[in-house]
Formats: sequence, C-alpha cells, structure tokens
Amino acid sequence: MSGWTIESRFAALKTAGVASILGWVLVLGAGPALADPPPGDPAVPGAGQDPTPFTGAAPFGPPRLVPSNGSTVGVAQPIIINFPGLVDDAGAAEGAVHISSVPQVPGKFYWMTPTQLRWRPLNFWPAHTAVTVDAGGTVSSFQTGDSLAATADDATHQLTVTRNGAVEKTIPMSMGMASGGHQTPNGTYYVKEKLPSVVMDSSTYGVPVSSTYGYKTTVELAVRFDDSGDFVHSAPWSVDDQGKRDVSHGCINISPTNAKWFFDNFNAGDPIVVTNSSGGTYSRHDGSNDWQS
Repeated sequence: MSGWTIESRFAALKTAGVASILGWVLVLGAGPALADPPPGDPAVPGAGQDPTPFTGAAPFGPPRLVPSNGSTVGVAQPIIINFPGLVDDAGAAEGAVHISSVPQVPGKFYWMTPTQLRWRPLNFWPAHTAVTVDAGGTVSSFQTGDSLAATADDATHQLTVTRNGAVEKTIPMSMGMASGGHQTPNGTYYVKEKLPSVVMDSSTYGVPVSSTYGYKTTVELAVRFDDSGDFVHSAPWSVDDQGKRDVSHGCINISPTNAKWFFDNFNAGDPIVVTNSSGGTYSRHDGSNDWQS
C-alpha cells in the first residue's frame, strides 16, 4: 500500500512499537534534492574516496552516521552523514568526510537535505566490503554482507531473489493496480526497515476507509523499501492473484510463507528493484531516491 504521509507512517510505527532496523528514524521534506557534485571517475578504482585520516578542525559539529559502527548492511546501502545543523561551506564539509573501502570502489557525494550529506558507490557495493567513514574525526566502520537482491518484474508478476549472482528463490507476487493510479513505480530501492506488524490506513493520506480505494488493515511481516508507504509484505487475501495480476495499492504482496522467508532474509540496505511497471519511475525526493540518478 502506498500514499502514506511521513507523519502518518511514524504514527503507525509508534503504535506498532517497533524501531527501525538501522536504529534511526529519518524525516525528510518532499522538496527537491540538492544538485550532485561530479561523480567519481568509474574507470578509477576508489575515485571519490579518501583513505587518509581527517586532521584539523572539522567544519561541522559531530555528525550522526548511518550505517552504525560495526553493522552489516546490504549492497545498496548509502552512507548517510547527519549534521547537527546547517554547514557554512558544503564543499568544505564534503572535503572533511573521508570514505574508504576494501575493495576500493568509485562513488559520489550528494546532498539529500541542507543538513544531510550522503555518499554511495556508483554501482552496488561488492559483497563483503569493509567500509570506513571518517567525518571530521567522527569515525565509523561497517561491512556489507552477501549481495542479496530482489527484482520485482511486473511483466511476469514474479519476485526473483538472487544471492551473489545466483537465483535463490522465485516468488509469485502482486504489485500496485492500475485502477486508481496505484501502480508501483519502477526504480532501484533498498530495505529501510522491517515491521512484524503495522496498521495501514488510507484515511491518513486523505482517502476515506469507506471509499472505493480506501482500506484499513493490519499487515504482517512488512519490509519497507521507500518513504512513501511501500512494503513487501504478507498478503493472504491476494494469494490467488499473486503471479497473475496486480491488485495492491502499491505494495508488493506475497504469500504468508514467502513473506516469512523474505522477512527473515532481507535486511537494511538489501536492494529491491521494480521493473516493467506502468507506473513510471520513482521520482519523490523523500530519502528513497538514492539510486534513481
């Protein structure tokens, strides 16, 4: 299901009493993302990285870094630097953030908000990459796990899961229906959080529950992949449609058994790619569009 406002989504999370799997909550406006600097040269290993320790006075206060120190994340996870306030010089701030990885990969900085800088590799991280972030002397390290990815193909209504390049599982699915304009947008997303249970309520974004496209239901085993209310989740009510047609309000519906497997295997940063949808390309600047440009 989709169309939640950010505020209503977090109200639902508070009711569910479940925290983000990354241990943080990100609230972003819907305004346009700031322009990207020139990306690293993809022909040069490590372009856009700087393995040297930062020295001197940082041009910002101690930031909060995502992923957290010591964590293991999926290969689509960007590095997120949350500054405590506005920075005076964006260029100086970027220069004070030193990214390094083993193996080295080219990447780029981009600003998501005036107080949030991000860095991602130009392509997905290799599996089992060790990454160090030195943001003005605040240092954190993390690693990627297996290259676990799910591709939702609306032409076949199948969700294909690969691990390190080999197909591991093919799951019948049902995505957003064309009626009411609920198609799931094409794009490259990544897991944001996992909720064992969450109430989805269309009235939170202005659609009465009693209307044609209204709903209020408790959804189990929900894996969120954008900041607009779209999840991969258990949908026992649409099992007969899965693998055949689209009937959801934007989410990716799968059976309870498959949802349990997906919930247990996918974690923060694991990519979810939507293809062949008639819903266009995901274009909201809400913190989920890292891989759309």
